[in-house]
Amino acid sequence: MSAAPALQEYLRELRDTIEQALELVIPPNRYPTLIADAMRYSLMGGGKRLRPCLTLAVAERAGTGQSLSTDAARGLALPAACAVEMIHSYSLVHDDLPAMDNDALRRGRPTTHVVFGDGVAILAGDGLLTEAFGVLAQTAPPMVERGWQSPPAERRLRALEVLASAAGAAGMVGGQAIDLAAAGGVPDISVPILDASALEDMHARKTGALIRAAATIGAIVVGARDPVVQAVDRYARELGLAFQIIDDVLDVEGSKEALGKTAGKDAAAGKPTYPALFGVEESRRLAAACVERAKEALATVGLGGRLDELADWSLTRRK
Repeated sequence: MSAAPALQEYLRELRDTIEQALELVIPPNRYPTLIADAMRYSLMGGGKRLRPCLTLAVAERAGTGQSLSTDAARGLALPAACAVEMIHSYSLVHDDLPAMDNDALRRGRPTTHVVFGDGVAILAGDGLLTEAFGVLAQTAPPMVERGWQSPPAERRLRALEVLASAAGAAGMVGGQAIDLAAAGGVPDISVPILDASALEDMHARKTGALIRAAATIGAIVVGARDPVVQAVDRYARELGLAFQIIDDVLDVEGSKEALGKTAGKDAAAGKPTYPALFGVEESRRLAAACVERAKEALATVGLGGRLDELADWSLTRRK
């Protein structure tokens, strides 16, 4: 089952907006051609664009409390949405490297290191990560004529802090390190055995941290009140865990064609996953419980709508 038709159309509209914006964040003639080509290949490979869609969707919902129109809220959130997707794309490039997951397929295409070589792929990831913070920090975004706006400096600074924490050693990088060690990818150390609590902590960092940041900065850049920002953060924490649990399930049940990446890699690599620890059916039940808690968090501040639908969709997606 896929998203309901109305939600599908909404997500398609958000993705179209994001794709147009991403086309402008690596401008021609600014970078050496080789690194620009590798960065664009990595960034413009399609995909769900879940994280930047979440940034825009949260900005719209939270923006209503600030009397912002949909267009105004999206305009304020577009730099943040692009920054989030640039960081996500960098993480995929590095995750696919031979020293990490060693995958040859991503988003239905050869991975960046297969096309450009390991060295350029590493540099392309570094470029995307670094430039992401410039996109969010800038005061003159490249899409002003299309409604892209720069939030006030204090909001940008707060958003930068949230995004840096999520992407760094306390968040995504730390989670990847735990995952690498648990899969036996770190020489001369014993492989840690992850129990349920440790597995949840790893996923909260590896996948959940950037999803939380994507949602939270959507609320921050439109000037939402602190109780709203905090409720959105609780919502996204639960959504991020549900998303990763279903990712684990799809790695067991999905096909290469549906996923756009190699299926069964986690089991083959001996990675710690929810299905390995709990089984598929219990994993789906745990994900559903996360989604219910996510929606309850939004209800405390009168949000929901498309954000609730996004949470429900996370349980039924097939890729």
